[in-house]
Amino acid sequence: MTPEVPAPAAFRARFPGLLTIAFATTVALWSVAYFGRLPTVMLHGALLVVAMLGCLAAGGAFAARTLGGGFGTGAWVGALSGLLNLLILGSLLTGDAPNRIVPSALIWIPGSLAASAAAAGLAGVPWRGPPAKADPRRWLASFARVSVVATALLIAAGGVVTSQEMGLAVVDWPNSYGYNMFLFPLSKMVAGVYFEHAHRLFGALVGLTVLVLAIFVWRVDGRRAVRALALGAFALVVAQGVFGGLRVTGRLTMELPETTEPSILSGVIHGVLAQIVFSLLVWLAAVVSKTWREGEGPRPLAGVRFDRIFGPIVLAAIVVQLVLGAIQRHTQALLMIHVAMGTLVAPLAVTYGFRSWGRFTQDPLLRRLGIALVAGMGGQVFLGLGSFLAIGALGLEPYPKWAEVLLTTLHQWFGAVVFAVAASLVVWSVRRTVPIKSLSM
Repeated sequence: MTPEVPAPAAFRARFPGLLTIAFATTVALWSVAYFGRLPTVMLHGALLVVAMLGCLAAGGAFAARTLGGGFGTGAWVGALSGLLNLLILGSLLTGDAPNRIVPSALIWIPGSLAASAAAAGLAGVPWRGPPAKADPRRWLASFARVSVVATALLIAAGGVVTSQEMGLAVVDWPNSYGYNMFLFPLSKMVAGVYFEHAHRLFGALVGLTVLVLAIFVWRVDGRRAVRALALGAFALVVAQGVFGGLRVTGRLTMELPETTEPSILSGVIHGVLAQIVFSLLVWLAAVVSKTWREGEGPRPLAGVRFDRIFGPIVLAAIVVQLVLGAIQRHTQALLMIHVAMGTLVAPLAVTYGFRSWGRFTQDPLLRRLGIALVAGMGGQVFLGLGSFLAIGALGLEPYPKWAEVLLTTLHQWFGAVVFAVAASLVVWSVRRTVPIKSLSM
């Protein structure tokens, strides 16, 4: 007979997986809620609740199937996700006056936690068993990927705000019209206020996710460079959030300003930092992965020294293009300079991608990254052309507003993806290749 595992030991064995799946479930749930509450969508409340409960059930079922433990495992995932969801539950708990909690909060808070735990726990009932033996480093790698997905979604939400020109829809920060950001009423989240405020809430979730990721790295991974990378990513997330606030207020204040003092410079820095943070998280996800830790060592290859120079040049060119794009989106200036720079960046990135695809014949990962960079840059050029036409830059009839918002947001988001792919190609090529030492005569 297999000896029974004591409950505390079983929980400790499962906790890294519980934490990872709970955050993944929350990211999925928030994404469904964000889409369902878009002013152009506005799903019926009952349908939205069913979809959100479906996310919890999926998370609970996956956790129990992966970790064992049946109802208990699923319930823990639901409870942890419910705690994270308190960041948005506050929108239903505020009275008419700012920051005044309604008495029913005493029922809403424990009720929402219990409902989350029940929905996820019941879905986990079919999968009972002892705790699965999983290396915590495996769950760290999965948690890093969750942070990448969450940040990608945040960048998309931020792109919608800028494309809709709604960055100043909420005139104060970190409060929202005098309310604590997490207690701003759902009834007031209409039109542009919804886009901007939802973006702030998603930013809070990403900040918390990256903080937990940094702690996770320090608990599980002993490599100093990886720990430094995790702390650096969190520090940049904090800075990125502060610059987002300064974009609105121009200064640090908790008061509701009579007049806004928006800072264009802070907005540009905010936008560019988001894409840099995204790439750093992609790097972090790479270096904590099992492939990085246990994969083959670097292969000697001719011409690697050139790649070690050319790759960073491509990255630097993309960063310059991102800065120009951010300036153009916030000021409607430098459009032609941005376009001209694109005619330089695109060939550089495509050359780097094709070079990697053609040279690394023994490494499928580097070949895939190379062709992904080529495909990504092709898509980015196509979206850039569409955005150029959508805003009426050629004097033609501009596209409908929804098409302009869609194309410009996708163009901005694709820029972040292309940058992340190029950064991944650089770091993985360093990990998987080494220059051939010159032979002495």
